[in-house]
Amino acid sequence: MAAFLGASRRSLVNSSKQIYQFTRSQASQAIQKSPFQSNILRILRNEIEYQLDYAPPHPPVTKFNTFMVEDRPGEQWITLRRKFGKDEHIKIEATMIDGAITVPKASDENLGEDVRLHVSVLVDIWKGEGSEFLEFVCSSWPNSLEIQKVYVLRSDGSRAQPYMGPNVKDLNSGFRDGLNEFLKARGINDELSSFLHEFMMNKDRTEAIGWLRKIQSFIEN
Repeated sequence: MAAFLGASRRSLVNSSKQIYQFTRSQASQAIQKSPFQSNILRILRNEIEYQLDYAPPHPPVTKFNTFMVEDRPGEQWITLRRKFGKDEHIKIEATMIDGAITVPKASDENLGEDVRLHVSVLVDIWKGEGSEFLEFVCSSWPNSLEIQKVYVLRSDGSRAQPYMGPNVKDLNSGFRDGLNEFLKARGINDELSSFLHEFMMNKDRTEAIGWLRKIQSFIEN
C-alpha cells in the first residue's frame, strides 16, 4: 500500500509539473508580440530616441517677467496672469502654433521664402470683480504682436453692446499706436510674443513625446 501511495504521489507531482510547464508556455505565447506589433514598437522607440536626441524639451518655465505662466500637460494652450496697478487684472490665453505664412527671405538677394509661424492670443483686462472687460484678439508672430480686434464684454463673457467694433487694421494709425502702447505698458509686447513662440515650440516637442510614449505603452501592455 505504501508503495502504491508513493507512486501515486510521484505521478501527481509529475502531472502538476507538466500542467505548469504547459500553462507557462501558453502564457508566454499569449504575450508574445506579433511581427507587426514588434515593428511598430521598434519604430516608436526609435522616434522617441530621435526626438530626445535631436531637440530635447526642457522643463517649462512658470514665470515670464511679471507674468505667472500656467501650463497643463495635454492641453493645447497656456495661460498667463498678472496684476497691473492697484486693481487691474490681466489674463492671457495663447494657443499652440496654429498656422503659418510664407514671406520673402530677408537677404540682399531676396531668393526663396521663409515661414512665419502663428500663435493666436486672447488678452483680457478688467478692473474688479463683476466689471466689464476689454478683450484683445491678437496674432503672435515670432518677433511681433499684432492686435486684430478689441471687444468690450460683460463679466460673463457676453457682449456689452451689439456692435463689436471694427478691425483694428482699419483704424487710423494714431489710434492703432495708442492701443499698442496701452498693451506695451502692461508687458504685452514683441518680447512676450517671442517668448510665446519659444514656449510653444518646446511644449509641442514635450506633448509629441508624451503622445508617442502613450501609444508605446498601450501596445506593450
